[in-house]
Amino acid sequence: MYDVAVLGAGFAGVVAARDLSIAGHSVVLCEARDRIGGRTYTGKAFGRSVEFGGAYAHWTQPHVWRELRRYGIGLSAPLEAEQTYWLADGAVHSGTAAEYAGIAGPLTDRYVADARARFPQPSDLAAAGTSAIEKETLGDRLDSLHLSAYDRDVLDGMLAPLVHRYDEQGVAQFLLWAATTFGDWGAFLETAGTWPIGGGTKRLLDAIAGESEAELRLSTPVTAVEDDGTGVVVTTRGNGRVRARHAVVALPLNVLSDVTVTPPVAQPVRTLIEERHPMKTSKIWARVKGEIEPFAAGAPVGKHPVNAARTEYRHDGDTLVMCMCSDASALDRADREAVQRALRTFAPGLEVVGTAWHDWATDPFSQGTWAHHRPGNLTRAVPRMREPHGRIRFAGGDIAAIGVGGIDGAIETGAQAARDIARTPAEEV
Repeated sequence: MYDVAVLGAGFAGVVAARDLSIAGHSVVLCEARDRIGGRTYTGKAFGRSVEFGGAYAHWTQPHVWRELRRYGIGLSAPLEAEQTYWLADGAVHSGTAAEYAGIAGPLTDRYVADARARFPQPSDLAAAGTSAIEKETLGDRLDSLHLSAYDRDVLDGMLAPLVHRYDEQGVAQFLLWAATTFGDWGAFLETAGTWPIGGGTKRLLDAIAGESEAELRLSTPVTAVEDDGTGVVVTTRGNGRVRARHAVVALPLNVLSDVTVTPPVAQPVRTLIEERHPMKTSKIWARVKGEIEPFAAGAPVGKHPVNAARTEYRHDGDTLVMCMCSDASALDRADREAVQRALRTFAPGLEVVGTAWHDWATDPFSQGTWAHHRPGNLTRAVPRMREPHGRIRFAGGDIAAIGVGGIDGAIETGAQAARDIARTPAEEV
């Protein structure tokens, strides 16, 4: 009998396990993969470390920043792009980063203009008036602006790195994200996707896990978790059993339908789990020959296989370009020439000498990338999921209150789940 079983060793699970174990609770941490990290993954490619999943942090994100300061870890400076390319109205345009911002900025301002009004206090969804926007998709909002073909493509290209399906993703999540940076979409993009963690996400994860006293069980997929009224029984693949007084379920939203939860969760939460989130994007690393001029590029969803690209690192005389594809199936990542053709749309003459990636969409333990919630879920079903379900608590970036979809949100929910369990009255333990 453990005090707590934590299921899933992404950032949420690793933080929850550490906090509970160093507070004196006996904790077992079960992870389906042969590594910790979840949808963050510092792997090897081209003879160096690269991030195949979530990678970025920022000093304005309180939860991840506290962890970085705790372990003396900093952020790496990004490689500044000297030129920006954007595909709009059937042609590729170019300019400096400032010139592009001058064109795209007013369009994104219009798109998220009501962010502060809808979420005056992003930490308190009860203070938000969201009934109208929770019926609205990203596509509905884009259509409502009645833009020219050129302006629509420019705006689409700015949003595209965070879009898979305009008709399935709710606009409320974009507005919440923008509200956290005072309604400034450009500021949100800096906080969400610009500054890599120094030494990679693995460095921070290893530091957290190194302080933890939890028992770690890798290669241990979970198939069921049951609150029987006296404790929690966790069933693992192969019919193994783990018994604990409490459980923290820190698994990606899209794999929860593979886990039987007893007693059943409330209907709004059950629907959220069964519908799953739609994100099936792809991140590709391309090694480009030579130290090319740093650039950034963007393209609308469905009009080019690479929807965002930027030079990220120099390596052994070459350049590593990070590419985001809104649809993972739109580009054969193993086809070096196909990736080269896609990038040459923006930078003619560029030579790709290798590619690397991790397929999150087909990975059985992720079944997608970060969560973007469907209309109606962000402010209704997701908050219900953050509530205790008997002796079971859910955690993870997919259901975070503010940093939904990111590392900061994952840490937030893991720490909160640990605090909730630690505060449980003794008679309930």
